[in-house]
Amino acid sequence: MANEAKTSIIFRELLREAKYYDDVDTIVEEQKSDNAKIDKLMKNASKRGNRNGFPDFIIYSKKYPELIIVVEAKADINRHISDTMDNYADYAVDGALLYSSFLSKEFDVLAIGVSGEDTDKFRISHYLQLKGEKASHPIFDDKILSIEEYFDGIQQSNYKFNQDYAKLIAYTKTLNETLHAKKIKESQRALLISGILIALKDRAFKDGYKKHEKVEQLVKSLYTSIDGQLSTGEIPQKKVDALTQAFAFIKTNPTLTDKKDGKKFLEDLIDEIDREINGFMVTHKYVDTVSQFYVEFLRYANNDKGLGIVLTPPHITDLFVELAGVDKNSIVLDNCCGTGGFLISAMKRMLIDAKGDKEKEKSIKSNQLIGIEFQDDIYTLLISNMIIHRDGRTNIYWGDCFREIKDIKQKFKPTVGLLNPPYKTKASDIEEFEFILNNLDALTPGGTCIAIIPISCVIEKSIIAENLRKRVLEKHTLEAVLSMPEELFHNSKVNTVTCAVIITAHKPHPKGKKTWFAYCRDDGFIKVKNKGRIDANHTWDEIRERWVTAYRNREIINKFSLMQEVTEKDEWCVEAYLETDYDQFSFEDYEDTVKKFLMFNLMNMSGFIGVGEENEDEDL
Repeated sequence: MANEAKTSIIFRELLREAKYYDDVDTIVEEQKSDNAKIDKLMKNASKRGNRNGFPDFIIYSKKYPELIIVVEAKADINRHISDTMDNYADYAVDGALLYSSFLSKEFDVLAIGVSGEDTDKFRISHYLQLKGEKASHPIFDDKILSIEEYFDGIQQSNYKFNQDYAKLIAYTKTLNETLHAKKIKESQRALLISGILIALKDRAFKDGYKKHEKVEQLVKSLYTSIDGQLSTGEIPQKKVDALTQAFAFIKTNPTLTDKKDGKKFLEDLIDEIDREINGFMVTHKYVDTVSQFYVEFLRYANNDKGLGIVLTPPHITDLFVELAGVDKNSIVLDNCCGTGGFLISAMKRMLIDAKGDKEKEKSIKSNQLIGIEFQDDIYTLLISNMIIHRDGRTNIYWGDCFREIKDIKQKFKPTVGLLNPPYKTKASDIEEFEFILNNLDALTPGGTCIAIIPISCVIEKSIIAENLRKRVLEKHTLEAVLSMPEELFHNSKVNTVTCAVIITAHKPHPKGKKTWFAYCRDDGFIKVKNKGRIDANHTWDEIRERWVTAYRNREIINKFSLMQEVTEKDEWCVEAYLETDYDQFSFEDYEDTVKKFLMFNLMNMSGFIGVGEENEDEDL
C-alpha cells in the first residue's frame, strides 16, 4: 500500500542535501504556516473545498521575501500529474498548483510536485507562477536546488523578464505623463532619465542625494556626478565636454531648480528611477532600456525629430546576435548605432561566452564593440547607455558612418555587422541599402551582416533599388531574407513592414545559388494596453529557437520557408514565392489588403514610405 510518509522522508533528505535546514534565514514548514500573510492567503485553499487545506511543505527565506515554495507529495508516481492538471486532491503537481494560485496573489510561487516511495524512482516537477498572474509555467529540471539557485533561476528566467519588462514599459508611459505635466521638454526627458541613471552609478551620490538641504545643492550634486562618470574611461575630452554640455539644462530647468517644489520632485524622481529602472537593470543586465524612454517621449513631440528613427526591440536585437553566431571572439560593428541596442545584446552574448575570463571580458568591452551614431542627441543617450551598463563606450564614434568607416575597417577589422539604418521619409534621404553596403565594406571577408530594413527595399522595381541590390550581389552573398513582424515599431513615428537581410561579406553571390527566405511574421508578441507589444503568452523562446534552427539548417518548411534563386530584378521576400491557400481568406481580408495596397501606392507617390500614424488608444 502506498505510503506518503516515505515520500516526505525522501523529500526532507533532499532538502538536507541542499542545505535548507542549515540556513538560518530559510524556513521549512509542514502542513501549516506561522507566517500570518501566508496563513491568510491559504484560508480557502482546500483541495476538496472544505476551506482548511495546506500543502505538505511551505518554504521561504528572509533573504528572498518575494518568493514562496510550495510542495505537494504523493506516494504513487502514477499520481504525479494529471492530464488536466486540475485534479487537486489526487495528484501532486495539481495540488501544488492549487496552493500556488492562492499564494500568487502576493508572492512569486514555485510549485513543486513530488511523488514516489523509492529514491531511484522519485519524480520531481517544478512550475513557476509569478505574482499577479494566472498562468503557471514549467521551469527547472527534476532535481531539488538550493533556494539561492531557485531564486536566481527565476530572476533570470524569461517569464520573470517578460513580466518585469512589461512593468518597465508601463512605467515609461506613467513617467512620460509626469514629466509632461511638469513641462519638461520631450527632447530633455530621456536625457534627464539617463543622467540620473548615470549619477546613481556614483556611490557617493546614491548614498547622499537625500542629505542635501537645498534644491541648488541637489541639482549641483546630480550634474557633478554625471560629469564625473562621463569623464571616466577613454572618451576624448572634446567628446566629454560635448556630452556634459548636453546635460547642462539640469542646472537651469525651472522645474528642477524650483525653490518650493524642486527638491521634493527631484528626490522623488530619483527614488522612482532607482527603484523602477535601476532595479530592472540590476536583475536583467544588458537590455537597452534607454531606447524605450526615448521612443516613448519622442512619440508625442510636435516636431519631425522622430521621423526615420526606429530603435529595435530587445528580443529582435538578441535574435540577430544569435543568427549572426556572435561569440567571445567576434568584433561587432553597428554603423547606425541609435541608443546601442545591438551592441548591448552582442556584449551580453559575448560575456556569457567568455565564461568569467576577466582578461577576455576586458578585451570585449575595450576592443570588440564598435558603434557610429550621427545625431548628437542620440549619441549622448548612446554613451549614457553604455556607461549605465558599465562598459562598451570606448569605441563609439560620433559622426558620419560614410566618413568614419575607413578608419574603423583598418583599426578593428570587424567580423559581424548589425544594424537598423535610418528609414527614408522623403525621396532625398539616403537609401537604406547604402548603410548596409557601408557596414559590409568594413567587415572582414566571410563576415556576417544582418540588417532590418523596410520591405520596400527588397521588392521595389525602381532603377535605384535594383542597382543597390545589384551592388550587394556583385560583391557579397545574400544568404537569407526574413519577413519580420508587422508591428515591431508600432510605438514610433515610423511604422512600416520590415524584413531582415543576412549577407556574407566580400564573397560575390555565386551564380545559381539559392537564398533562404522565411515568413517570420508571427513572433508571438501582442499589443497590451499600457504595456506595449509584449510576449504575454511566453511563446517567444520556442519561436526564436524554431527560427534560428530553421535558418542554420536552411530548412524548407511548408508555408514558412523555401530556397529560391534571385537576381537584383526579383523580389527578395518569401511572400513572392510561397504558394497561397486562398480558402483561408475571407472577403474582409481581401478588402483590407486592397486598402493597404492603395495606401502604400499613395505614400509612395508622396515620397513618404515608412511613415505611419500613431495608435489613438495609446496617445497621452
